[in-house]
Amino acid sequence: MRPLSLDNLRTLVTVIELGGYAKAGNKLGRSQPAVSLQIKKLEEQLGKPLFTKEGQRHVPNQDGLFLYKKARDMLSINDELLNHFRETPLRGRLRLGIPSEFATTLLPGIIGEFNQLYPDVALEITSSLSKELLNEPKSEQFDLILALINPEQATDGELVLEDDLVWVGSARHSLPHAPLPLVLAPDGCVYRSRALKRLQEQQVNWRIAYTNADLYGLTAAIQQGLGVTALAKTSVPKELELIHHPSLPALGKIKICLFSQKTSHPQAAEKLAQFIKLRLQR
Repeated sequence: MRPLSLDNLRTLVTVIELGGYAKAGNKLGRSQPAVSLQIKKLEEQLGKPLFTKEGQRHVPNQDGLFLYKKARDMLSINDELLNHFRETPLRGRLRLGIPSEFATTLLPGIIGEFNQLYPDVALEITSSLSKELLNEPKSEQFDLILALINPEQATDGELVLEDDLVWVGSARHSLPHAPLPLVLAPDGCVYRSRALKRLQEQQVNWRIAYTNADLYGLTAAIQQGLGVTALAKTSVPKELELIHHPSLPALGKIKICLFSQKTSHPQAAEKLAQFIKLRLQR
């Protein structure tokens, strides 16, 4: 079997991440038939279909998702190798907006690693609620925005990860009795609105015990037994634990998306976007 084309693999990854042939074609600068042909070549070479048709949508099957995960890693390694031997190092100033939950858990390590690999790229990071980051004119202040999006919400962002929303509490304190005390971010937080909606649907009595936009503050309050909260599973601090209890309703999933804005340093912005995606998807 001949080696797989990295160009075809990049097209497959783009189709899956953007959710369609047309969107992938727009990003890659190719027609929809050209994108379809590249996917067909991969399927013929591997001898298996990679997508199923659901209405007008092409949905990756199990083989397609397996290839997607491996292809994403291959492309990242390929891009890092090319960048390492590139004559002109990446330079510039990038402004990154991130949800406050990720500012204190996942991104310090990721950003530290990026700074070591690309020391000539100066990062200016702002953490806030996703809704505030995406609202104009504030969104225009950033080169890249990482934001939390409800699954049913239409978005122009690129899907990085679809994560489970989970109930979180302290290992040192048992689940409080009704009304359920909640430790939440302010109005506008995706986690807050989802938690309150599901509790109301299941007719669970609740009360707001503590409000803070910063995850450090929420974590401290939970450790003191003030209540429980809802978080994306990948952002749960190590000091807290997941709670499974019959009285707590399932919270569903949340999308973590990247939004690319107009930037004067497109190469550096693309590299940072790829870097964040790969690290969050591990």
